[in-house]
Amino acid sequence: MSRIAGVLADLKAQGKKALIPYIVAGDPAIDATVPLMHKMVAQGATIIELGVPFSDPMAEGPTIALGHERALANKVSLRKVLAMVAEFRQSDPITPVVLMGYANPVERMGYETFAKAASEAGVDGVLTVDLPPEEAVEPNAIFKAHELDTIFLVSPTTEDERAKSILSLASGYVYCVSLKGVTGAGNLDIAAVAERLAQLREYSDLPLCVGFGIKDAESAKAIASVADGAVVGSVLVNACAQHAGSSIEDLSDALGHIIGEMHRAFD
Repeated sequence: MSRIAGVLADLKAQGKKALIPYIVAGDPAIDATVPLMHKMVAQGATIIELGVPFSDPMAEGPTIALGHERALANKVSLRKVLAMVAEFRQSDPITPVVLMGYANPVERMGYETFAKAASEAGVDGVLTVDLPPEEAVEPNAIFKAHELDTIFLVSPTTEDERAKSILSLASGYVYCVSLKGVTGAGNLDIAAVAERLAQLREYSDLPLCVGFGIKDAESAKAIASVADGAVVGSVLVNACAQHAGSSIEDLSDALGHIIGEMHRAFD
C-alpha cells in the first residue's frame, strides 16, 4: 500500500476527512517552501500538493497563475522542486507529497528520469494536469514502476465513459473539480458536488477529494461532508502573495492559521 493510500485508509477508519493544501513550490521565495510544508502539516494537513511552476498553467485562475510567475521569477525548476521534497523528507517521513503540474517539464526531463528522481526524493504521487488519459498509459506505467501514485482530475463536464477511463488509470485518490472554470472561480454548489461524487463512486473505490472554490473553513467543512477530502489552493497562494515581503515565520503563521481553522472545522 502506498503512503497516500495508507494515510487515506487510516483517516477513513477513523471517520475523518483529508485536508490537502496546495502551494506553488518556490512561491514567494525558494527558502520558504519547506518551512511552509512543515507548518501546514503541524496545523492538520493530511497530504501536500506541491505545484511545479510552469509558464502556461492553463487550469489555474489569476491567483495561482501569479504564484507560478513568482516562482519562475525565483528560477524554480523541476529539479529544484524535487530537492525541496528531499529536504522535507529529512524530517517528515510520513506526510504524502503530490507534485501537481504540467507535462512539458516532465517530458523535457524524460518520464523515466523524472520518475526515478521523484521516487528517490520522496514524492508519492503525480498529477499532470494536461496529460489526457489517451496519452497517459505509458507514462503511468513508468510512474507506477517507481511506486508513484497517478492522480487525475475529473471535472463536472467529464462524460461518464471518459470518467470511467480516467478512473481506471488513477491511484491514490481522484481530484474531483467542484465547478466549471479555473481555480479560484465561482461558488460551491454542494448538492451538485454530492450528486457528481455519487456517480463517480459507482466507477471506483478510490477516495474522492474535491478542489476548486474552497476558500474558508465553512466551505472546507461543507465539502468534507460529502467528499473524502478537500483540496485548498487559491486562498493559500493568495496568502503567499500578501506576505511576499514578510519573514518566513510570519508567512508560515499566516498559512498555518488558514489550515488550522479548516482542520478544526472538519471536527
